[in-house]
Amino acid sequence: MAFNIQPVLENDKAMLKPLQEKDFDEVYAAAADPLVWEQHPNKDRYKEEVFRTYFEGAMASKGAFKIIDKQSGKVAGSTRFYDYNPTDNSIMIGYTFYAREFWGKGLNMSVKKLMLDYIFQYVDKVIFQVGATNTRSQIAIGRVGAVKTGEEMINYYGEAPKFNFIYTINKTDWKHE
Repeated sequence: MAFNIQPVLENDKAMLKPLQEKDFDEVYAAAADPLVWEQHPNKDRYKEEVFRTYFEGAMASKGAFKIIDKQSGKVAGSTRFYDYNPTDNSIMIGYTFYAREFWGKGLNMSVKKLMLDYIFQYVDKVIFQVGATNTRSQIAIGRVGAVKTGEEMINYYGEAPKFNFIYTINKTDWKHE
């Protein structure tokens, strides 16, 4: 892979910084609300011991970020690039969550645009895995222009497999306004 999947990325709303072990407490504080995970396939990630497994997977991916809301300076959540596939020149974006105080404020769209603008310099396709019951995330990913292309069981790091919908956006379809 000739590109960095964990750069510092920044726009007017958000800063994405490579996730580090020392970030656990701040990122967990954003995740410690059961309502954050209510529609997610792994509904108990608000529990510290379950979130620890998520965090270990994030660190192992070497493509995870903490999301900082620039207006407040607070850690708003986390996201990551993962599973680069050189054969079809694709990468995945996902494992994204936000603390509730950042919902409905345009932060997710801003972060996705930032990530897609960056990664489409290097790949032709981005894939998103979204929990089959997570309608909030399905709607959000549709807003960036991703299209549902499949359904499959996904093996989460250290967790039981869950049913997900697969969404895809191609570089040629990306409209980065």
